[in-house]
Amino acid sequence: MESNFIEEANAWQRWLLRAVAGAPAQLQIMYGVAGERRLDERELSWLRGYEGAKPVRIGNAASGQVQLDVYGEVMDALYLARQKGLSADIEMWGVQREMIAHLAEIWDQPDDGIWEVRGGRKNFTHSKVMAWVAVDRAIRAAEEFDLDGPVEDWRKLRDTIHAQVCEQGFNKTRNCFVQSYGSEDVDAGLLMIALVGFLPASDERVRGTIAAIEEDLLQDGFVLRYRTDHAVDGLKGSEGAFLACSFWLADNYVLLGRLEDARRMFEKLVGLCNDVGLLSEEYDPHAKRQVGNFPQAFSHIALINTAYNLHRASGPAADRSREGETADAA
Repeated sequence: MESNFIEEANAWQRWLLRAVAGAPAQLQIMYGVAGERRLDERELSWLRGYEGAKPVRIGNAASGQVQLDVYGEVMDALYLARQKGLSADIEMWGVQREMIAHLAEIWDQPDDGIWEVRGGRKNFTHSKVMAWVAVDRAIRAAEEFDLDGPVEDWRKLRDTIHAQVCEQGFNKTRNCFVQSYGSEDVDAGLLMIALVGFLPASDERVRGTIAAIEEDLLQDGFVLRYRTDHAVDGLKGSEGAFLACSFWLADNYVLLGRLEDARRMFEKLVGLCNDVGLLSEEYDPHAKRQVGNFPQAFSHIALINTAYNLHRASGPAADRSREGETADAA
């Protein structure tokens, strides 16, 4: 990691310590730029949104949601940063241990999921996979950076989560992992299963999941987050294809050795950039325009990752997945 990126990573670590002070175990999915925890949502009924869209809201109710995946994302980010040269800050490690202790108490409960749905909490498969990631990265960090922790207990927890996901998050009839336990639907969050190393891309269950996503969620060559007509999000209307998810599919193609498919998808997505090279959150293939939050960091991070994945064999997908190294084959 170059020195300027190490400095940036250290700054983020310091910000995170400030943001979680007072409640280090109970991670929110978002905070204010100064670490504010309260982001109460209000509707401004007298305002018209872009092209008349309503309701106009300020704040974000998702700040009060339970999203298990954030534990995995934070633990993975810190683990990867340490691999690239970030110092193993003891205070931060203490906070991470508290996160895992809290996660051990709540991982098997329903949550609101990565897509911040408002249709009620479910046992979302992606959320459980990311809980597994959190514990897995705690184990790796302790072992690789000589950090203290109850590693044997964590190993048992990791195995328990893995076994439950493989049993309850997999639909044998469809031969794929599903959006939530007992569901027959897929969502694009399942594309992370191989990318985070839960199972290798070569596993038939992963291949079946990718095939189901291609069948159910591809729209004009782009990937939807999920089918909005199944009412899982509790909102009316439809949405465009989610650009980050389309990049995730390209990353899976790379891991599967489907390099031409990955390149075609990547080139199609890059072709959507506007005149200054920016992407939004979504793309409407019918109106032929970008829609949603603009510019969207999620889309650009995914673009950079896929570019690296296509450019070199040890790209972010291979680095992050450590394919098959720790994944239980159960």
